[in-house]
Amino acid sequence: MRKEEKSNLKLMLQALIVGLIAGTVVGLFRFGIEKTSAFWLYLFKQAHKNLAWFMAIVIGLAAVGIIAGYFVKQYPHVGGSGIPEVKLQLQGKLQLKWWQILWRKLIGGILVIGTGLFLGPEGPSLQLGSSIGQGLGEKLKQNKYNQRVLLATGAASGLSAAFGAPLSGALFVLEEIFHNFSPRVWMNALVGAIAANFMVSNFFGIHPALALPYKHAFPLGLYWHLIILGVILGLLGHFYKKGLFGLKKVYLKITWLPRWLHGLIPLAILVPIMYYWPLITGPGNRLILSMPTMLTKTGWALVGMLAFYYVMRIAFSIVSYDSGLPSGIFLPILTMGALVGAAYGMLMVQLGLMPAHLVINLVIFSMAGYFAAIIRAPFTAIILITEMVGSLLHLMPLAVVAFIALLVDQVLGGKPIYDSLANAMMPATKTETVAGEEDELDIPVYENSKLVDQEIKSIAWPDNVLVRTIRRGSQEIIPHGDTVIAAGDLLVLGVDHNQRAAAYDAIRKLQDVELDG
Repeated sequence: MRKEEKSNLKLMLQALIVGLIAGTVVGLFRFGIEKTSAFWLYLFKQAHKNLAWFMAIVIGLAAVGIIAGYFVKQYPHVGGSGIPEVKLQLQGKLQLKWWQILWRKLIGGILVIGTGLFLGPEGPSLQLGSSIGQGLGEKLKQNKYNQRVLLATGAASGLSAAFGAPLSGALFVLEEIFHNFSPRVWMNALVGAIAANFMVSNFFGIHPALALPYKHAFPLGLYWHLIILGVILGLLGHFYKKGLFGLKKVYLKITWLPRWLHGLIPLAILVPIMYYWPLITGPGNRLILSMPTMLTKTGWALVGMLAFYYVMRIAFSIVSYDSGLPSGIFLPILTMGALVGAAYGMLMVQLGLMPAHLVINLVIFSMAGYFAAIIRAPFTAIILITEMVGSLLHLMPLAVVAFIALLVDQVLGGKPIYDSLANAMMPATKTETVAGEEDELDIPVYENSKLVDQEIKSIAWPDNVLVRTIRRGSQEIIPHGDTVIAAGDLLVLGVDHNQRAAAYDAIRKLQDVELDG
């Protein structure tokens, strides 16, 4: 066995360990959220019988806001989903202390998400996994490239454990986070994601996270509904992103309350919502799973109720997330998409343009469409919904809605939300001094790249960058000045560790295409 093959197998074993640990930690995270959520629902149920319980509720929610806010004050990158931080780490633009993130995100996420705020556990789960991957990579004294592979593996493992969706966990990290489909990254991310899903299945059993009844094929003659629905989802997804960034500016103007205590605002608003509409609170999985029963009813009142729920979910989701508390938006996004699909479907039923039994199809298609428009990861959207629902029977209509919604957002000038959040967090990359420590940067060459058909010697490579290897299919080519770059190549570059991020940005400009997809 060659030295490189031994090295790859060793790294894969480490990826397996990362997945097992991440699955255990995220399993505990989800278990904690479930128990905390049940506790708050119990308190509000008691408040319906005796208003004196409101005193305990107010004190408890205030304590949650103060504790979680203090965690964010101590280490600001604990706030939010953590996905932008992971993106910046993998680009070499941000260095984090994994243990400082891990325990604060675990405790803070359980406290916050369990209250019933319209927030999800998926982003925090991804960051928990990435912290475990980073920690193991550092403890094992891996080189910088392998540390990033293990960090990406941990991220995939965390997301896999959050949704019980290993393929989606690995694909999301490649499509949206790592932006690199090299075999080493893909295989290790998949190994970790499968291991994490195995571990979390021991907590919650083996079953789809959103097991909705989904038995009727969507007729080709009704595909015009999918086009309309895709356009609606693209528009709504685009305006959701506008609202998310717009409200951040409003929060920054609230100077009478310290930024780390802004979480008290959504927690105060939560009280009447939880009291009158407990079903719609939390990440949204309870609401989605209740839809088959809800959709057995008909009438304009149901259409109005679904539309009202959507408005509530989008408004309070933005208010909750922008407060800066440890939280995610994955499942809230899927919930909003489901409500749009249900409202549109029931409207069409009322107008006599669709049979009622197909509305559940639109609920499922809309989750993928809304996710694709906001996250801008269409392949992940399709596979994620397929895994969560547990059916492979209806991929084409799912893909139609997802890509139309994505196209609409793109035409409107929308950007991937996590790219925007990462750019807002770190708008400019400073030029760093030379560290003298070698690092590795893998750059895929796309069909429309300006590097295609160029000789190595004719390209103005950034300083402190050396083209070490070109991976072309199963071949590894040691390049020389006359070597011609081909579409589909993977350039393995040797770079100075401190200048990796600057080199990445410079080569992206050389390619003159968006490496970030």
